[in-house]
Amino acid sequence: MNVRAIFIDMDGTLLTASNNISRRNKEAIYQLINQGVKVFLATGRHYEVTAPYHKEIGLRTPMICLNGAAIHDAVTGRVMQMTPVRIDEQRLHALTAESPCNVIVHTANGIYCKETSEEIDYWTEVGQISPRYIGDLRKANYHDVLKYSVRTGTPSPELSSLFNNEAAVIDWNDGFEILAPSISKWSAIPRLTRAFGINPNEIVTIGDGPNDVEMLRQAGTGVAMGNASNAVKSAADFVTGHHENDGVAEFIERYLLKSYEPFAI
Repeated sequence: MNVRAIFIDMDGTLLTASNNISRRNKEAIYQLINQGVKVFLATGRHYEVTAPYHKEIGLRTPMICLNGAAIHDAVTGRVMQMTPVRIDEQRLHALTAESPCNVIVHTANGIYCKETSEEIDYWTEVGQISPRYIGDLRKANYHDVLKYSVRTGTPSPELSSLFNNEAAVIDWNDGFEILAPSISKWSAIPRLTRAFGINPNEIVTIGDGPNDVEMLRQAGTGVAMGNASNAVKSAADFVTGHHENDGVAEFIERYLLKSYEPFAI
């Protein structure tokens, strides 16, 4: 397998449920980098909650954040590329204002949300940046929206489908996300690989969620996590172990390392 770059999702893939990177996953990534393979993070997270992990691993590659809506420089964190999404915001907020759901607006200068949550508290702790606004989003003043997240707590295809004509929509078991048309993690990948002269068939992508499906299908080799849904697994070429059992390292060790030394427990 001739691989020159690997793009790794974070939640449910690289990270455990407690938001940690295991020693085995780190070691596998270090060995891969030593072979000359470019390692990238490709995540739905915003930059501030991606950068600490990027630094922890010691990566020197740009970060794909917010499902491809933003690409950030590895060293400075500056935005190299961003693609705002434009929808009928009044309609979105009217549909969700009275519903038992949270709406999170990811902008170029921070997040705005209908209400706080454990997820947002975690983002605040790790990213060291509090939400810029919490409350009725119809009263908030924001611009350059890169992603809307609607957390309903259940699958909501009837609601999400209302935005299909004006945006890219990703359905989750607990709601949905809205991005600019044609934006995805995969849409950001060629921008980075072209700079290194890397072809699509020399790319491995690893992920577990519906926001990973396109990059699993389009890359030379797509790898789904063992904890992924059947729909995600069907988009991949390989299925590796569960994210709680070092599935990322399992694939790297088995298929990508030229000379593998077993990880010492």
